[in-house]
Amino acid sequence: MTTVPQPPRTYNQIHVPRKYSPGKRRISIYWTWSYPWETNRATTDLDNRFSTMTEVRRVAWPAYEGTEWDEKHFLQGIAGTLELFHRSALAFQKVVGEASGHSVAVFQRIDQAGYKLPIDDRILADTDTLMVFGLDHLLSEQEADHEEIAAVRKWLEREGTCLLLGPHHDVGFTEDLKQRQQEYLHHGDALVPRQQRFGQYTRSMMKGLGVPVINQFGLRPALVKGTRQIAPLTINRDLDELGLLNGVTTFNFHPHLPHYALTGADPKSVRVLTQQPIDLERPHPFVEAGNTEFNSCIWMPPNTQRAGHILLADSTIFTTLFGGVESLETFWKNLAMLPLGSAVRAKQPQAVA
Repeated sequence: MTTVPQPPRTYNQIHVPRKYSPGKRRISIYWTWSYPWETNRATTDLDNRFSTMTEVRRVAWPAYEGTEWDEKHFLQGIAGTLELFHRSALAFQKVVGEASGHSVAVFQRIDQAGYKLPIDDRILADTDTLMVFGLDHLLSEQEADHEEIAAVRKWLEREGTCLLLGPHHDVGFTEDLKQRQQEYLHHGDALVPRQQRFGQYTRSMMKGLGVPVINQFGLRPALVKGTRQIAPLTINRDLDELGLLNGVTTFNFHPHLPHYALTGADPKSVRVLTQQPIDLERPHPFVEAGNTEFNSCIWMPPNTQRAGHILLADSTIFTTLFGGVESLETFWKNLAMLPLGSAVRAKQPQAVA
């Protein structure tokens, strides 16, 4: 049996802008981290760092015991774990690239070579959907500056644009060590420390754009009883005018997903499209407060100041690190095929005379 060789990979290249094609959406991913800051974290620090690849191999054994993951072929420190995230997005890039007819551009705020790339017209000019993956630790102090927020706000004036914000979890934000331990036991992932707070960049972008949402906790989804399958989403299909959830029943399982809490928004301007049932057999302060589900996908339709859409969904929904199902690929394709024309403008409430 012969193995088909993979196309050659390029590295350290300048992005070549994608030409506009009517009806063909150009999608870009923006990782908000400083790659050097994250990879230079001391492995003696217990909290607020990514795992090393060695730790991943130990906990996930024997999943990464093939030759391709050993020290001769793969980075064994924190850098290896960040590369896992990059590799896990390849399936998404392939699916949506085929659906949209455009390759997916991937950018990092500060990359492996130390080059900083803020969000500006260099990224936005040939992008119709910008996916901002908020995997920067709060301690790294990544902030969207005024120029970036202004650039994104102006870009959203272009009809058909879509900004997807994905602030990741905020585990162990409290100083109460007993609660930190409870949260840790709830999600059950030995690779996540008692405190791991993500998403300062996306939080600052949301504040600047007036997105009334905050990422909270890291909650473990419920499974279908007697199986290892994630429980179906609760989908508010009457609110899904875009058809993003057509044919979708579940996202993928990830043991610590953020709750996207609304902070006093008008329900007509911020629509909770999906909620994920929580594993109620594992105690958690959010569950003890009476919650059985958390908000997992939110849509802010265009309005009089903004022609583009704003979505919130966790970055792990677009990776294969935590499994994947046909339903998930359907969601990817729906996102890729979102029309660029005025047909996707949400119904606006009628003005009162």
